[in-house]
Amino acid sequence: MRKKERFEKVIEWFKANMPVAETELQYKNPFELIVAVILSAQCTDKRVNMVAPELLKRFPTPQKMAEVEPDEVFEYIRSISYPNNKAKHLVGMARKLVEDYNGIIPEDVDELVKLPGVGRKTANVVASVVFNKPALAVDTHVFRVAARIGLSVKAKTPLETERQLVAYIPDDLIPIAHHWLILHGRYVCVARKPKCENCGIQPFCTYFSRELKKEIV
Repeated sequence: MRKKERFEKVIEWFKANMPVAETELQYKNPFELIVAVILSAQCTDKRVNMVAPELLKRFPTPQKMAEVEPDEVFEYIRSISYPNNKAKHLVGMARKLVEDYNGIIPEDVDELVKLPGVGRKTANVVASVVFNKPALAVDTHVFRVAARIGLSVKAKTPLETERQLVAYIPDDLIPIAHHWLILHGRYVCVARKPKCENCGIQPFCTYFSRELKKEIV
């Protein structure tokens, strides 16, 4: 199967079977989302959703968070992975927003990555989820699933995977495609033992094709 055809088949399946796909992080505005995404690095969305409400109740705006030292933020996120670094990133991010952007979250990925604690993945999440930009964040789920299905080939970095994906996914579908791949990786195409028996992408999946051949041999 040619790569273009595989993309078409996979997109068609997701459109039919997962017409609604959204982030599982809870947020009410762009600032809350960027805080949640920073907290979510190497941490589950479930844990972030438990911790973030109290943090954001105390610091509901960039201005409020920018006024304090990281030690105070740390007390609210101590149960999150890497709380020391994330507390520093959150305060640095808030201060940068206040000083350079009047407290407003920028829409552009190149501007977002200038914020402390905001790498390309986080910037792409915010740009696509909040501003519906054609930006595709590649986390561990997207990286794994894209390679397994055969949407990315020999990609060694998240950026290589991102470039291969956006080359074949229509711009208007890129924001939701990010969630398709994440949710598929989180619940079906899991890391250790993918649930191929419950996967509708079987007919287009290079991983399943290889495993099937092994069984036949």
